[in-house]
This record gives sequence, structure tokens and C-alpha cells, in this order.
Amino acid sequence: MIPILKKEFNSFFASTIAYLVVGVFLLINGLFLWIFKSDFNILNAGFADLNAFFYLSPWLFLFLIPAITMKSFADEFNNGTIELLKTKPISSWQIVLGKFTAALLLVLTALIPTLIYVYTIYQLSNTTGNIDFGSTFGSYLGLLFLTATYISIGLFTSTLSKNQIVAFILGVLITFFLFFGFDAIANSFDTDLSIKKIGIYEHYRSISRGVLDSRDIIYFISITVFFLFVTKTRIENE
Repeated sequence: MIPILKKEFNSFFASTIAYLVVGVFLLINGLFLWIFKSDFNILNAGFADLNAFFYLSPWLFLFLIPAITMKSFADEFNNGTIELLKTKPISSWQIVLGKFTAALLLVLTALIPTLIYVYTIYQLSNTTGNIDFGSTFGSYLGLLFLTATYISIGLFTSTLSKNQIVAFILGVLITFFLFFGFDAIANSFDTDLSIKKIGIYEHYRSISRGVLDSRDIIYFISITVFFLFVTKTRIENE
């Protein structure tokens, strides 16, 4: 698994993908949170918290993570290197987990600089240090669970086509539906609100309140493991 992880992680920085993803993520968040005069602007909000950041990030990752994962297996299938990879003394799970971990580390690389936002909010509070660290920690943890789920979906869609663009579009569509689709259905058709719990957004919002509910954690782990399993199954059947 480690050789796959190193190869994938290095390949991100050998191309423009890593710089593009990290740069776009930080730039768009920075503009909306500190520059643009909008509802997301922290300086105009009147209170010191990072709710706007944790609202924007899932939508940005909805596009950026499929861009990271779209070539993971699509490229292997297109170049015929998947067969060479499968002949090496590594299991299918190690291949999948290596690519998954490399993508997750890249996302962490994009998130680490945003810790400066926490320090800024800490200093901007009317009473220095008046920040809800429990909610902030929960929101970051929820964002990590959410990105892990996004990555597992992106890896799966990259096995569905040899074309990276098709893999990207499928990744965005499936991720969007799981993130917001069930919430939209419940709101649009006035159905039982429990249908929201099938979607990602409801569980992400729950963790973001700073309360670690085992049901939310189990949900994210289950969805992630499911998509990693079907990804493993796909590459074994190729």
C-alpha cells in the first residue's frame, strides 16, 4: 500500500492537480470569507465563527475531489497499466487504499492552511479567545469524514470509464445527489424528514454542531467503506 500511496501522492505534485486544487480551494474560500461583500464575509457577519467556511467547503470539494480522483483508475484502464499493477505482490485492497490515502492526504494539505482562520477568529472576537472550539473541532472532523466519502465515490466513478472527463462528471453527479439530493427531495415534496438522514448533508450538519454522535460516524464510515468495496470489486473484474 505504501508504494502506491507514495506514487499517487507524488504524481499529484508532479502535475498541476495538487497546486490547482489547493490553490483554488484557498483562493475561493479566502475571497468569499474575507474580500467579497456577501453573506459569507466573516468581517461583515457581526460575530466570530467559521460557519461560512464549513458551509462553502463541501460545495467546493464537490467539484475539486472528483478532479483529484478522476484519473486514479481511468488512467490505469486507458493506458493498460492496471493489469501490470495487478500482477505486483499487492492486493486489490492495498491498491484502492493506497490511492484513497494519497487523495485524502492531498485534501489535508489544502485544509491545514485554513487553521489560520481559526487563529484569526480567535483574535477578532470581542473577548479574545471567545470561540466555540467544540463546534470548530466538530466541523473540521465532519469535513474530514465528508471528504473521505467524496474520495471513495470519486475512486469508484474513476473505474466506470476510461475517459477522465466522464469519470469527473459522474463523480460530481453522484456526490451532489448523496450530499444534497435527499435533503432537496424532503423539502420539495414535503415528505417524511427522516429521508434527509439518508443523505450526507444531514450527518455533516449534525457533526458540525460539535456533538459526536456515533450514528453520524457510522454513517460516514459505512458509505466510505461501501464505495471502496465496490471500487475493489470493479478493478478485480476488469
